[in-house]
Amino acid sequence: MKTVTSVSGGQSSAYIAANYPSDFLVFALVCIEDRACTPKDEKLVQMVSDKIGREFIATAEDDVILHTMFDLEQYLGQTIDWVVGPTFDQLVQPDHTKFCNNTKLLPSTHRRMCTVEMKMRPMFEWWQNHCNIAEGEIVIKKIGFRAGEEKRANKMLEKCDEHGIMSMKHVVGQHASGRNKWAETRYEKPVFPLIENGIHRDRVVEFWKDKPVRFADRNNCVGCFHRNPLLLRKMFDVHPNKMEWFARQERGRKHKWDTWKGTSEMTYDVIKRHRLQFELDFDDFSDCDSGHCGL
Repeated sequence: MKTVTSVSGGQSSAYIAANYPSDFLVFALVCIEDRACTPKDEKLVQMVSDKIGREFIATAEDDVILHTMFDLEQYLGQTIDWVVGPTFDQLVQPDHTKFCNNTKLLPSTHRRMCTVEMKMRPMFEWWQNHCNIAEGEIVIKKIGFRAGEEKRANKMLEKCDEHGIMSMKHVVGQHASGRNKWAETRYEKPVFPLIENGIHRDRVVEFWKDKPVRFADRNNCVGCFHRNPLLLRKMFDVHPNKMEWFARQERGRKHKWDTWKGTSEMTYDVIKRHRLQFELDFDDFSDCDSGHCGL
């Protein structure tokens, strides 16, 4: 049975990659098409393009995470496979229906298809195409949830069957009418080594202190709708171009409630206009404030 570690760019999944060897390491990159957000380092842009096998313009995540992946690959001496799905722009276009059934609305806490379409599905397709899996075989996927994050692990396990196996609904062909023909395939069993071994955040942070791997202050998308509004406001200062991309997606949509937060009262333009009473640092926010997609 093959083992896979999902590396997200954060220290916890990197800790698993370093201390719990797997057959494969996989990173799912969230891409956007805004050239105002393209990294200034042309060599880095080319390296990412080579990794994903198509032109790389920009990512909705912190650019430091791109360096994290290359640093980690060098430190571990093991290849990291990068996967990509549709760009975020394609996913949220009002007239876009190719990739999933609910793309006419922005993702939100109630409509979280971005994680499925830009992380889980590309990983599933990579599994189908690259793992040489025998028919019916399941992969073991190691997830970087730490001790104390059992709630997150349990939420993931709730999506599994009675044997702890996760499935993916995917297109397998077309009917005579031209409509897609769908199937559901059981393909992975998520496991949580850090929870199983009682490893908390402090131990993970201590491990990486003297290692040649760069990490972002926060991983996942800088404008993740799960994030605390105050943290999102700080992100406008740190990543103004990327946060402008997020704000722009809300403007001119058919329904006023079709926003990242699911309410017309808290758009990203409203968050941007908020004037903070005092300067906030990333250390002022806990992991609970940050938002996460879990991969």
